[in-house]
Amino acid sequence: MASVRRRRQRDDRSRWHPVAGLRSVLSGRSVAGQVFVLHLLIVLLLVVAAVVALVLQAQRDSEEEARNRSLAVAETFANSPGVVEALRSPDPTAALQNRAEAARERTGVDFVVVMNPDGIRYTHPRPDRIGEQFVGTIEPALAGEPVVEEIEGTIGRLVQAVVPVTDPDGSVVGLVSSGITTERVGGAAADQLPLVLSAAAVALALATGGAALVSRRLLRQTHGLGPHEMTRMYEHHDAVLHAVREGVIIVDGDGTLMLANDEAHRLLGLPEDGEGRHVLDIGLDPGTAELLSSGRVATDEVHLVGDRLLAVNQRPTDRAGGPPGSVATVRDSTELRALSGRAEVARERLNMLYDAGVGIGTSLDVTRTAEELTELAVPRFADFVAVDLFESVLAGGHPDATATLRRTAMTGIREDAPLYPVNEMIRFIESSPQGRSLTTGRAVLEPRLSEAPGWRAQDLERSGQVVDYGIHSLITVPLRAGALVLGVVSFWRSEKPEPFDAEEQALAEELVARAAVSIDNARRYTREHSMAVTLQRSLLPRSLPEQTALEIAYRYLPAQAGVGGDWFDVLPLSGARVALVVGDVVGHGLHAAATMGRLRTAVHNFSSLDLPPDELLSLLDELVARIDQDEAQEEHSAPVTGATCLYAVYDPVSRHCAVARAGHPPPALVRPDGSVEFPDVPAGPPLGLGGLPFETAELELPEGSRLVLYTDGLVEDRAHDIDVGLELLREALSRAGDSPEDTCRAVLESRRPVRAGDDIALLVARTRALAADRIAEWPVPSDPAAVAEVRAAVTRKLAEWELDELTFTTELILSELVTNAIRYGAAPIQVRMLYDRNLICEVYDSSSTSPHLRYATMTDEGGRGLFLVAQIAERWGTRYLPAGKVIWAEQPLPGA
Repeated sequence: MASVRRRRQRDDRSRWHPVAGLRSVLSGRSVAGQVFVLHLLIVLLLVVAAVVALVLQAQRDSEEEARNRSLAVAETFANSPGVVEALRSPDPTAALQNRAEAARERTGVDFVVVMNPDGIRYTHPRPDRIGEQFVGTIEPALAGEPVVEEIEGTIGRLVQAVVPVTDPDGSVVGLVSSGITTERVGGAAADQLPLVLSAAAVALALATGGAALVSRRLLRQTHGLGPHEMTRMYEHHDAVLHAVREGVIIVDGDGTLMLANDEAHRLLGLPEDGEGRHVLDIGLDPGTAELLSSGRVATDEVHLVGDRLLAVNQRPTDRAGGPPGSVATVRDSTELRALSGRAEVARERLNMLYDAGVGIGTSLDVTRTAEELTELAVPRFADFVAVDLFESVLAGGHPDATATLRRTAMTGIREDAPLYPVNEMIRFIESSPQGRSLTTGRAVLEPRLSEAPGWRAQDLERSGQVVDYGIHSLITVPLRAGALVLGVVSFWRSEKPEPFDAEEQALAEELVARAAVSIDNARRYTREHSMAVTLQRSLLPRSLPEQTALEIAYRYLPAQAGVGGDWFDVLPLSGARVALVVGDVVGHGLHAAATMGRLRTAVHNFSSLDLPPDELLSLLDELVARIDQDEAQEEHSAPVTGATCLYAVYDPVSRHCAVARAGHPPPALVRPDGSVEFPDVPAGPPLGLGGLPFETAELELPEGSRLVLYTDGLVEDRAHDIDVGLELLREALSRAGDSPEDTCRAVLESRRPVRAGDDIALLVARTRALAADRIAEWPVPSDPAAVAEVRAAVTRKLAEWELDELTFTTELILSELVTNAIRYGAAPIQVRMLYDRNLICEVYDSSSTSPHLRYATMTDEGGRGLFLVAQIAERWGTRYLPAGKVIWAEQPLPGA
């Protein structure tokens, strides 16, 4: 067939290329070529036969002409006057020679010979032959009958006639012979032969051109196919035409049925002799007959023929130069519609399963996942769907087969169905379909609820109401996740009169199986989320420590995706100072929460060293790097890289705040006049990266200023970057009230998204200053005698502060500390007392050597000073400064 297609393409091109078409015709392999060659041979044979016939006819006519002429000349001459007398004269030659030559020349014969009865010539065109014997037959002439014969004479092939010359009494006195050669007579025919051949050539050319035109038309009609190919194609087309399952009908322009295949006969009930008859006369239904006879275009036009629905398509056949008429195809759509209906149902079920895979489990909430299942199945599959889960599953725990179930979700086409409502606690009996599904772990089909005693036994009154309501069929499917049965799903039908069948039961099982995976994932997430929340809550501050330097309010909002690693802290330091910490560990879940707890504990420990913010962050950075190294050695552990932190220390005495940050957003400062700014605090790298030092920024905060610390969840989200978030934060702070609580409320109301993607930690601290009358300072000379003066000054100040009860212990503490500073430290030396929530005593010297607490033996003369201080004071310690150190001790106030 590929060769047929190639030949068709070649012959299509030959329509526009005469040379190629002629070459194809002359090839003789196609039907057109063979017809052309045959036609040409026939014309050539006819032309040759005509020429041969013409030549033969000319020869025959020449011979006849020669006979007639020679006979006529001989008879005329023999019967001419004076011939008998000349024969009887003494010299016949003299009397007849000239007359004979004259007659020969006038008649155009080759000779006229007069002879005696013995055949002796008296005359001859050649005188030297006179007197010789005549060559030829003379006997019939002597008997009185003329003779005509063909002989090979001395002058060539000739026809001669011999006639007698008789006297009046009838006796033969002589003979006359006249002859003419065939060349002389055939010369006229030879002269006409070129004309005849030219005419034959013209006729042959015309015949060849006509044959070529006919063959070219035939070439287009047969597409260059050969006889074998045409026969095979006809056989194949005929076989296909009668084998297809579509009826094919061809009608000519007059409405006569030209062809109908077997399927058309079967579908339309055509008679055997239908072909050749008008379509209106072969017994078709009127609609179909009218369509076929009209020849109009039709596409899938449905006609009822008997009990069949036939789809008819009709197109005209003369659009591309074909013959007038139309061709129609007939297809039985009765079975196709039934099949398409089943295919549509299957397609809808596949779509439902696809939608279940996409639409169920969009959230990690157990209740919402159950609702998504019911919303998907109603009304596409069932009229009412209910999901009942064990109570422990809703809390993230393992199901308890002995516990009751809670109706977690229910959706229906109406809201007044007498089914158990949402949040109803249900315990299904074993005979109920739900009870059997929970016990066996298999789906149960109840096609007719009115005939299901086990279902009615669950609740006789309610089951009667359900049947009266119109709910008549039920499928129950257990929610299984592995070996766990989480609950049961019930599908109810009321609108369709047909009950649920086995195929629909299989579909329900598939739907529930997909939903069970999502519900179990939500259950596991709920359990892990609860554990992470519990862990995180235990790691975050449960209450703020008591201090007077700052008025503090805070908020912590976990992300929707789960708990994260954001934290904050407020740490009282020595000298009435307070440290504020805000940090963030990237990620969510248990790992982030546990890492946050480790970092918060580390900050607590490092803050007890009274380190500057930049040094504390450096130590924290080294700790995170070590944690990452340890985690990297474990295959399933994740590094902490991505943790950020901001550490600030506020001193209420100087109203200075030292701030350093490691990859964390900058703090916001709201001054007492309401202006908002973001102080320029150098941004160090996130914790754990190392390589770059951290820097501390010193801020002077007027009393009543609000320092706002936060994590990036407050100023960054998917909708905008941090610059936009900072500007929005600035606007919210400018509108907030003066108190930290009002500030927290205003910020969160303006910035919290509907579904937060990250944790938000917010810490607002309004500064306070320690009053000048509660600060006492004295310079101390580097002389042991100065200790007594310090005691006296302390006694007077304590009396002024009405703290006389602390005089003895304070004198003892300062005596020991000042004595150590004079003995082991370096000038200058200074003493300061702060009257805050505690009484704070501080001794400063410029030495960096720190005293150590030790136990003195009975024989030691010293070493008991710091031991006494530690016993008397509530807390004590050393704080290093850039140019020295401070030894401090705190005592609780009386009545505190």
